[in-house]
Amino acid sequence: MSEQRTSIEIIAPTVDEAVAQGAAELGIPRESLEVEVIDEGGKGLFGLGTRQARVRLSLRAGSGPSPERAPASRPAASAPTRLEPALAAAEPSVIAEDEEDAPRVAKEIVIELLERLGVEARVSSSWGEISEPDETAPDASRHARPLLVDVRGSDLSLLIGRKGETLSALQYITRLIVAKELGHPAAVVIDVEGYRERREQQLRQLARRMASQAVDAGRTMSLEPMTPAERRIIHIELRDSQDVRTESVGEGDHRKVTIIPLAPSPD
Repeated sequence: MSEQRTSIEIIAPTVDEAVAQGAAELGIPRESLEVEVIDEGGKGLFGLGTRQARVRLSLRAGSGPSPERAPASRPAASAPTRLEPALAAAEPSVIAEDEEDAPRVAKEIVIELLERLGVEARVSSSWGEISEPDETAPDASRHARPLLVDVRGSDLSLLIGRKGETLSALQYITRLIVAKELGHPAAVVIDVEGYRERREQQLRQLARRMASQAVDAGRTMSLEPMTPAERRIIHIELRDSQDVRTESVGEGDHRKVTIIPLAPSPD
């Protein structure tokens, strides 16, 4: 009679992580496993376009009985989102129950991402104050208390990129991972060397200047295409104006704010 051996498939960021995870799930040493690499995976910037590793693990002959409840396979949807075993010390169920751990989780994830990029920086995190709804956040977290992550160091322009595009990508990836860890969407806001604060001040000044020009010229003024977060700053800055109103027009990356002068009230 042939011996039927349990095998499982594991998906993880790397082959080593997949093997380690499988060994932990089966509760046996990794040297007792036969490893078949189905896909070695590949990396992309900030995880964008990343293909995770996939392995099939089987119990070596003579290594003891197979676990009674070993799953036949592990679907891609349940693949772990932690970047490295360093984050595995915090169980997801514990994090989800203790929101005080959220700043620590966000900080660790950002540190992990920076290490993968070879960037040395100081990272701190804290809870922010609830302010205006953030249209760039997932629906469930737009009114949530934000998790602020501050990154400081020397020559961090790499993390900002053209018009903050790289910083936005870093923030997006971090939000996805933190949300998975906490079990719900998280309004993570990352700033690098005070870039977001400086950019916000520039946009507020731009909004006031363009509003003045719209009133003086008596015609609608269009700003350059902006991200949802930047458009939001313009709208908030001018929302109480008695002289102009704002609208967002266009689609996708070409969406921009227009500033429309209001007709003067009749005497």
